Amino acid sequence: MRTHGFGANCAATNRIDAWRQQMGVLDGRVAIITGGARGQGAVEGQLFVDEGATVVLTDVLDEEGERTAAEVGCEYLHQDVASEADWDAVVADVVNRHGRIDVLVNNAGIFQAAGLMNTTAEDYHRMMRINALGPFLGMQKVGAVMAEAESGSIINISSVAGLMGTMGSFAYSASKWAVRGMTKSAAKELGRRNVRVNSVHPGYIDTEMLAQTSVFNEDSDRTRRVLRHVPLRRIAEPAEVGRVVLFLASDASSYCTGQEFTVDGGMFG
Repeated sequence: MRTHGFGANCAATNRIDAWRQQMGVLDGRVAIITGGARGQGAVEGQLFVDEGATVVLTDVLDEEGERTAAEVGCEYLHQDVASEADWDAVVADVVNRHGRIDVLVNNAGIFQAAGLMNTTAEDYHRMMRINALGPFLGMQKVGAVMAEAESGSIINISSVAGLMGTMGSFAYSASKWAVRGMTKSAAKELGRRNVRVNSVHPGYIDTEMLAQTSVFNEDSDRTRRVLRHVPLRRIAEPAEVGRVVLFLASDASSYCTGQEFTVDGGMFG
């Protein structure tokens, strides 16, 4: 009686599954994470290292960045994301030492609580330089390396402020809408070279940036009122965003590009 090799195929599949379980989902990958000295970027760096990636954190906060890199077990480079020269230097350094760049997380960003009438032109330009020009340069410089290799994943960290109108953070919202639009455009252009580009839109996440909003500094009535708009009724931990970023960096999201991934406890939905 012929078995058509069914049992042998199952055994081989089991061996492959066992082998995969011993590997990290980012084994052999080289990743750059901007704004990695602390907060969300540092958490993403740890998750990536835990999954086998070679990680390069970049930031302008050199003392914190060096300390974080040592704690996480990765590398650190100084970088102002609004500087084209800094992007050229970082990309050249990483390619020279590692030969490739597989993942870019455009995480660096700043926040300012100011409405339309209280935002100066200087405030607006500074916000757009870091939050929008930075990701643009990253996609352009790293995207060129990925396009040549015909492989790569770019993850742009936007915000729920890039999905809906918000009060009291005019320039920040504008910059995050820009990230959303650039992501979709870049995905269409780079997709032809097998490079994926997606955006992540966090809601209220327990980081230094959230503390700047002055809403979540203490367990107050104001905090409770804000959280009523979040169906899950809580602030998220940075790792809850980081795991979505990890998914987008991995082959588990191999058919996802040009998409918006919201991590907001149901607030936007």
